[in-house]
Amino acid sequence: RYFPITSAFPDYARMPEHVRRLELLYAHDPERAAAIIAEEMEALGASLVNGIWHYEGEPVELILVIRTEDERLDIGDYVASLLEDIGFVVDRQYKTAAEASPIWIGSDPNAGLFHVYTGGWVTTVVSRDQATNFDFFYTPRGLAFPLWQAYQPTPEFDEVANRLGRRDFTTLEERTDLFIEAMELALEDSVRIWLADVQGITPRQAEISVAADLAGGISGAFLWAHTVRRGEEIGGELTVGLPSVLPEPWNPLDGSNWLFDMMLIRGTSDFGFLYDPFTGLHHPQRAERAEVFVKEGLPVERTLDWVSLEFVEENTVPDDAWIDWDPIRQEFITVGDKHPEGLTANRKTIVHYPEELYDTKWHDGSTFSIADIVLAMILSFDRAKEDSQIFDPAQVPSFDSFMQQFRGVRIVSENPLIIENYSDAYYLDAEQFVGTWFPYYAQGPGAWHTLALGIRAEVNQELAFSQDKADKLRVEWLNMVAGPSLEVLKRNLEEAVFVPYAPTLDRYISSEDAVTRWNNMRSWYAEKGHFWIGSGPFYLERAFPIEGMVHLKRFVDFPDPALKWLRFGEPMIAEVEIEGPARVTVGETATFDVWIDFADEPYPTELLSEVKFLLFDAVGDLAHIGNAELVDEGWWSIELGSDFTADLAVGANRLEVIVAPTVVSLPTFENVQFVTVP
Repeated sequence: RYFPITSAFPDYARMPEHVRRLELLYAHDPERAAAIIAEEMEALGASLVNGIWHYEGEPVELILVIRTEDERLDIGDYVASLLEDIGFVVDRQYKTAAEASPIWIGSDPNAGLFHVYTGGWVTTVVSRDQATNFDFFYTPRGLAFPLWQAYQPTPEFDEVANRLGRRDFTTLEERTDLFIEAMELALEDSVRIWLADVQGITPRQAEISVAADLAGGISGAFLWAHTVRRGEEIGGELTVGLPSVLPEPWNPLDGSNWLFDMMLIRGTSDFGFLYDPFTGLHHPQRAERAEVFVKEGLPVERTLDWVSLEFVEENTVPDDAWIDWDPIRQEFITVGDKHPEGLTANRKTIVHYPEELYDTKWHDGSTFSIADIVLAMILSFDRAKEDSQIFDPAQVPSFDSFMQQFRGVRIVSENPLIIENYSDAYYLDAEQFVGTWFPYYAQGPGAWHTLALGIRAEVNQELAFSQDKADKLRVEWLNMVAGPSLEVLKRNLEEAVFVPYAPTLDRYISSEDAVTRWNNMRSWYAEKGHFWIGSGPFYLERAFPIEGMVHLKRFVDFPDPALKWLRFGEPMIAEVEIEGPARVTVGETATFDVWIDFADEPYPTELLSEVKFLLFDAVGDLAHIGNAELVDEGWWSIELGSDFTADLAVGANRLEVIVAPTVVSLPTFENVQFVTVP
């Protein structure tokens, strides 16, 4: 792997000729690496003495933090050996996730506690559009952690990453050009060096059924908690073994981002929309349907029936839509106030919620309300405002990017709830990210009263939602499930019958509702001993950080039937076989047959978006790219004409075929070699 895009996902398959070119350019070459590193080291004033790099008379030592739980142990040793071969002294520090986290993600990078960390990123859903990955992995807009806040991409790379992150392009061709530039600049930047795409497995007992995501497996699947069962048994208990549990605090805004924590967190959460585990498209969960209006000419398409798509000449933003936030008055700023000249947007979405939305229960028995959604809107602005009582500088980079494309939000109807969203950002699929504002935050679920406790503690500078701010204030990183944070939250709870951001939320929360919520939380904490309250199929009974254990129980008031999401069976991943001549005479026509099947049956043509091929010649260059021709169901043909083969050199060639279905977002790659002879 060379890039922050996954080789099994659509973006990689959209531009194979470009990714292959860069992969060849950056192919493993120890001698070239040694020469470049030597040039840079000497420019810094270092010298090679008896095969070891020295600076000011001392050996140059690199600290490698190497994870021990999986193949990263071998990867870390491999990279360490390569660096030693080049002349560095390497301090190999072997650590588990919990031991490594405070160093690589929690410390100031300038403190010099590490130089290289063997990271691992699990893609939890099939990502149909990975345009945001450059922004996330290489700029301070990615996460509110010290490491990210230290990133300093070149202005050129920063702009390209930001444009891709905001979908600032009008055609697929322009998007491809930005992708190519971003891939090249990412390789030059290389705060992350990508090594391998790995498919993981999750062993389970045969009688256990559970939905698995094609990208994230079971641990990354948003649907695992909705589908897990033992045979036809109703109820029962399951023991799940995970590599790491509770290495970092849980809080919905900026808590733990670890895969296995997030698996448990998602089990306690509900969502406006849920990901299709095979395609990555969204399906309605608490929301009901959506209407999407996109400016004419933009490359957007629709696949599923729950959303409508219409192209329009212009989307005019209403004057009463909210577009900004006044942190002093604690009130929204309207489009009419901020843009009296008027405003338009590339995309308008209207999200419709069902009438039974307000029958939904939080785990502590509180009834879902519109205030939970309005607080999510407020927190999208407030933490990045310098005059806010909970201003966090780490939120500013991502907020600035958000504001470049955000054009407003408007609550059209409170019951049933209908929300209009306006933005210049758009997605290639109409189904994606239509803007539900459902209160599932970056790291978990958040009812208004649970978040209010954290907000009050941060106002008092007793706790902080983000680790970056906690470090700066020298206070605890807010943890709602365990540790010293609980005493702080408990103390604030004893004093609580208040409404956060009262000038706005008082319109949506009655005094009776507030009293009920606070009483529910007091009862919850007295019984459970923590403040983690979601609305998903499981609730958190207890967390044990020292033991690394979490106990989840079924939430009896969860409204969905157990069979709701069981329709996802075996994914239709294409099976590909290529047949053709092993020897091709230069100047003669060569034909290759491509057989595409699933479960021993021809793959339906209407379920394939394209069958593409790449030809690499005897010197490894990309000589040709084209599309296979359909012969019959499951049978495609590639013909290399005599005029084309006449230009091929004598030697071994590789024909690579890429098959992209529509019902699963994982393309299939297959290749065959043949020799060209005089």
